[in-house]
Amino acid sequence: MSLSAALKGVPYPYRENSLNLFRLVLAATVLLAHSFYTTGNGDGPHLRGENLGGWAVAGFFVISGFLITRSRLRSKAGDYLLHRATRIFPAFIVCLIVTAVLFGPLAMLIQYGSLQGYATTAVTPVEFVWSNITLYMNEYSIGRTLSELPYPAVWNGSLWTLYYEFLCYVLVWCLGALAWFRRSAVLSLIIFVVATAAHASGSLLTALGLDGSFVLFAKLAPFFLGGACVYFVIERLGVNQWLGVSSLAIAAAQILAIPHWGGQASAPFLAYGLLWLATIIPQPRWVGTNDVSYGFYIYAWPVQQLLVLIGLGAGDGALGFVVYNLVAILVTFSLAWLSWTLIERPAMNRIRRRPAAPERVSGSGTSL
Repeated sequence: MSLSAALKGVPYPYRENSLNLFRLVLAATVLLAHSFYTTGNGDGPHLRGENLGGWAVAGFFVISGFLITRSRLRSKAGDYLLHRATRIFPAFIVCLIVTAVLFGPLAMLIQYGSLQGYATTAVTPVEFVWSNITLYMNEYSIGRTLSELPYPAVWNGSLWTLYYEFLCYVLVWCLGALAWFRRSAVLSLIIFVVATAAHASGSLLTALGLDGSFVLFAKLAPFFLGGACVYFVIERLGVNQWLGVSSLAIAAAQILAIPHWGGQASAPFLAYGLLWLATIIPQPRWVGTNDVSYGFYIYAWPVQQLLVLIGLGAGDGALGFVVYNLVAILVTFSLAWLSWTLIERPAMNRIRRRPAAPERVSGSGTSL
């Protein structure tokens, strides 16, 4: 029996999995990790120098790498970019505007009892929206708001990752034009290894004059590319429970045994393990049809900051910390639901009405 035959599993159930639930849990984990910072309760639990929020973001990226690679190989280049931009930008821009015209004035009234100077004090609300509109976060503050909090003057400490995720989308868009990438996992594996090596040699990147933005991209891209590699494996071999269990064990061993870059090296195994888990752990039907994880992710931080501003969570002991997180989850979920039903789903439905034929490339079948 060949190795491929021995590893053969069942086809991946793209319509019957729990990835929406997994992403929502990951977004909630980011909220919980950030709650230590926003309430002034230290840095929270860490593993290999990274907090729980950082590991949750890694989970987002490996799942995204798998799904986005599939999207690229099943779509025309233009349709792919349109879908990716529509999924990210409308809700993101609305979040910036809501922060500037609703959350900011509310914070100003709570702090100072007046809106005097709000529209004209740097960073102005208009400047906050305009300077961040490309996904790259240039400004985190608005005027004098949030100036006295444990994590002062930062309206959204989560949005910075979206720029790097979209860079990964663009990378896969470019790779998708290459027949080699479309036919085989080899190119994605090579680029994954290069990206992981780049992260492992972070000090060299800095010495070569590359800035902190590139260093962050080198940190996150391996997770995305690990998911991309696994797409080719699962398309050819399906998903196998023994490989799923083994992948999670290997990923854990690498993370624990290799300082600094063990997480990045584990990305393909982490991706396979999470994707397998999503086939055996059920999710509520309403979660499967309503992907609120993105809205949850982008609204969690400003909700947490506003709750601290009104006196919830800071210095209230363990019980107060738990109550703070529960309230933050409920309020954030409500905003995420509004974002999904009013912005995200309508935007996606509008472009899905456009007829789109798959992009065909000779010999585009996948192989290892």
